[in-house]
Amino acid sequence: MQRHIKNLSSLLLFFFISSPFVLADESMTVSIKRLKMDTALRIAQAAIKQCRKEGVQIAVTVVDRGGHAQVTLRDTLAMDITLAISKQKAHTAMSFNAPLSQLEDRFTKPFQVAKLDGLIIAAGGVPINIGGNIMGGIGVSGATAGLEAVREDLELDG
Repeated sequence: MQRHIKNLSSLLLFFFISSPFVLADESMTVSIKRLKMDTALRIAQAAIKQCRKEGVQIAVTVVDRGGHAQVTLRDTLAMDITLAISKQKAHTAMSFNAPLSQLEDRFTKPFQVAKLDGLIIAAGGVPINIGGNIMGGIGVSGATAGLEAVREDLELDG
């Protein structure tokens, strides 16, 4: 019995040492860049400002990589429903990593993924993807203007 335990211990030690998941030069965690609240706020304020120039009262939501609202602003005369719509657009753009205007004709058959609760496939949402890092999404008409207000700063931040 003692011999079997020793053999089993040796075998387990071999697998543990040779496992690619335990190599000393590999990290066991990943680093994910996240937007600071001030950056998300700048994005939302720039989107509101652009929409006001166009004479539109809207709500804007910036979500993080997990789809959670980081900043939500509703202009004075925007309808209450714009809050839910902006969040769903931001979440959808982040999830698909694509501007929603590019997805409008993609899901035309009934019961496709775009018919799930919480997803909206309609122009007004863009992902926040800087240097190949998905950091979140923005949902509102004029959302691209919001991202452009901070894109250069985010790219320089590396």
